[in-house]
Amino acid sequence: RWQKIFMFPLWSKMAVFWNKMFLTIIVLLIVLFLDAVREVRKYSSVHVNEKAANVNSSAFDHIQMKLFRSQRNLYLSGFSLFLWLVLRRTVTLLTQLAKEMASHAALETQVNDATEAAKKYMAENERLQETLSGKGNGKKKALTDGTEEKLKEEVERLKAELQKTSNAFHKAKTEVAAVKKQSEGLKREYDHLMKKFEQLQ
Repeated sequence: RWQKIFMFPLWSKMAVFWNKMFLTIIVLLIVLFLDAVREVRKYSSVHVNEKAANVNSSAFDHIQMKLFRSQRNLYLSGFSLFLWLVLRRTVTLLTQLAKEMASHAALETQVNDATEAAKKYMAENERLQETLSGKGNGKKKALTDGTEEKLKEEVERLKAELQKTSNAFHKAKTEVAAVKKQSEGLKREYDHLMKKFEQLQ
């Protein structure tokens, strides 16, 4: 489902500006967070001083209100910063997972093609061996020396192609196993992040 969503042309256009937008929003959230920290420290010290000085209640309530607003801004900016980083990591993991799934499907297709080619070459090899030994279709055929040499060359060529196909098949199988392992790791990390996100919510 996510792979289909990420295949929309809109995402490819947004991907160019995604890093710039992410860095801009991160800088903005960090500035807001630091400003909120400064405000909390300022009004906390003023709050203590006014409480010690026993000034009138209206001024004390005004300072408390300012302190409450600065603390609220601190929590909002802090959680926004953290959740924005979690969102960035989640989108990155989803994109990597979609790419790994696509490459996994391509590798499976390649492995199936290699298997079919190997079966075909093995069948041809068996047929040629039966022909060389004189057992083809239950009849013994007299072969000339030239034809026998050609058949031997064909058998050698098919053996070489079969070996090449077998090597490609084993290589593709190893790559599929590596991709599966990486996909499982990404899935575990994504589930872990989603659990953290649900706990934060």
